[in-house]
Amino acid sequence: MQVLVVCRRLTERFAEAEFAALLDPEAEAVRRLYGVGTLRQAWSRGDVAGAILLLEVADEAAARAALDTLPLYTHGMLEATVIPLHGYRGFGPRG
Repeated sequence: MQVLVVCRRLTERFAEAEFAALLDPEAEAVRRLYGVGTLRQAWSRGDVAGAILLLEVADEAAARAALDTLPLYTHGMLEATVIPLHGYRGFGPRG
């Protein structure tokens, strides 16, 4: 299944230097998720500091387990909203 994860850095609680210290390990963790096929796409957000991730996982628990590999998330510096996606019914069989 595909899962959309909307991430936002908690800039109101942590200093930029705290984020900077983890950005390289975070990028490496994201690359690992991409390398094993869990991460399909990733975007940096244009509205706030954060990212949008599209995951391909067995279930929502697997999506949350993938988040647990991200340093910003495990350090409590990242808010993440997990949204399970389902196929749009308008593209299914008709009649």
